[in-house]
Amino acid sequence: MHVLESEMKEFIIDSGLVAKKDIDAASEEAANKKQSLGSVLVSRGSLTEDALRRIQAYVLGIPFINLKEHRINTEVLALIPEPIARTHNIIAFQKEGDSLEVAMLDVDDLASIDSLRKKTGLKILARLTDTESIKSALLQYQKSLKDEFGDIISTEAGKIRVVSGNNKDLSGDELKKMAEDLPIVRIVDTLLRHAIVQSASDIHIEPMENEVLVRYRIDGVLHDAMTLPKPAAAGIVARIKVLSNLKLDEKRLPQDGRFKMETETERVSFRVSMLPTFFGEKTVMRLLRETGEGFTLDALGLHGENMERIHHALKQTTGIILISGPTGSGKTTTLYTMLDILNRPDVNISTVEDPIEYQMKRVNQTQVNPQIGFTFANGLRSLVRQDPDIIMVGEIRDSETASLAINAALTGHLVLSTIHTNSAAGAIPRLIDMGIEPFLLVSTIRVIVGQRLVRKFCEKKEEYTLSKAMRAKIASEDDFNIAFKALQDEKLVKSGSTLDTIPFYRPLPSDECEDGYKGRIGIHEVLAVSPTIRETILRSSTTDAIETQAKKEGMLTMFQDGLYKAGRGTTSIEEVLRAISE
Repeated sequence: MHVLESEMKEFIIDSGLVAKKDIDAASEEAANKKQSLGSVLVSRGSLTEDALRRIQAYVLGIPFINLKEHRINTEVLALIPEPIARTHNIIAFQKEGDSLEVAMLDVDDLASIDSLRKKTGLKILARLTDTESIKSALLQYQKSLKDEFGDIISTEAGKIRVVSGNNKDLSGDELKKMAEDLPIVRIVDTLLRHAIVQSASDIHIEPMENEVLVRYRIDGVLHDAMTLPKPAAAGIVARIKVLSNLKLDEKRLPQDGRFKMETETERVSFRVSMLPTFFGEKTVMRLLRETGEGFTLDALGLHGENMERIHHALKQTTGIILISGPTGSGKTTTLYTMLDILNRPDVNISTVEDPIEYQMKRVNQTQVNPQIGFTFANGLRSLVRQDPDIIMVGEIRDSETASLAINAALTGHLVLSTIHTNSAAGAIPRLIDMGIEPFLLVSTIRVIVGQRLVRKFCEKKEEYTLSKAMRAKIASEDDFNIAFKALQDEKLVKSGSTLDTIPFYRPLPSDECEDGYKGRIGIHEVLAVSPTIRETILRSSTTDAIETQAKKEGMLTMFQDGLYKAGRGTTSIEEVLRAISE
């Protein structure tokens, strides 16, 4: 189905979505480049793809379907498997007699329509929809999958073979036999798939006195997922050990391993940690998605002056860029995002990590192995002999690694690394405590990024305004004013708005989002080492002195950046306070 350019232009003008002068300029560009007017308007940012689809649907006389508030029957939804729905952006939403209505982003995708017709034996009626509708429908797949997984777990748990005797006395052969028991295999496989569907970052399998508790960490918060009968404990642990190539009969010492799993849509690596506890071995698995889409600094939550400072540092050919924060604050993801920006054919990038969490093309990644004496320091020593332009050190943990990183930066390399401190300014005293001289720090460090992760709202949220008295209980008026100014500078508040009228938001729980949140975003403080900051470091290396000077130079603290994102409607003030206090 084709839309005439003259008709498309006329309807876009009538819609009032784009100014007449922009349409004329786009028409001229479309004629010169032999492209459609719609695609040029989208590439220029004058029109969104979804708005263009609505116009096309109107011109072609095709019904436009909004699935965001539409609860689809599970049996109808299942007519198109979730991987196919996600890959081809096609959702079955209504069936009447021998006709099936499907919502699509591209109704000209005749191959998908024909394939679906052959598979279902039904007449396919294509309807246009938008990206948000597709996302909403895909969430409904997840809901039905959760129910399905729950049924599998409860069914298989009843089939577990109970082994007589104390599980602690079982031999390696007996444990291996348990690990191959079909109900155990299905339970573990289901647990892993369930965690992937839930977008969990960690799985905790904790033996209790009379049962086994399974918890998932989702968006930074642990949730009880299910309880399993106590007899399942030994078999589940044995199964995970087999997958991770760990010693089956070693139950007294901690063990670490790794394995991979592929679903229809992605490949996930599981980092396994086993720890002996009073009631048996506790298992924690970190999920590392290897096939996820690449991040951008904008998607991580960086904006305005913060982003400009990072881009400026990334353009340097020497020096150190540090990411600071506690465990689980997203430091590694930020590092890899920066590496992705730097990853060009004309540079050689080498890394030394523990462990390698994401695999990157054209990057030489090395994993440390302390058991054989291959530490960060030894790895870094070897890397500088590999003619690198850019070096990434997973973490600066000790004085030796810190010294080598400083030397690498002084000898013509750009070094990226992480450090465990509570703030960006706190990284300087930490490095001095490791024995690094202040004059070496001011010569090499370009920028320090402090960060935390906060949960983002789902689509639905409740609006409210904060009175001056309520604000005073949360933070100083200066903090709110600085966040408000950042919103004004980026033109994210209406003209004439004041701090007293700007809306804030609370989460609204729904079927798709049980607590009103879905996904996470970073709150950051970006400390650029300016000439005055260098003088402050040389004169007084305390965290407070460095942070005070950085704030004078316009640095948004993590808390102020959190208030900015709360004012923008991305998250709640309560969530910001939770993240900062951790």
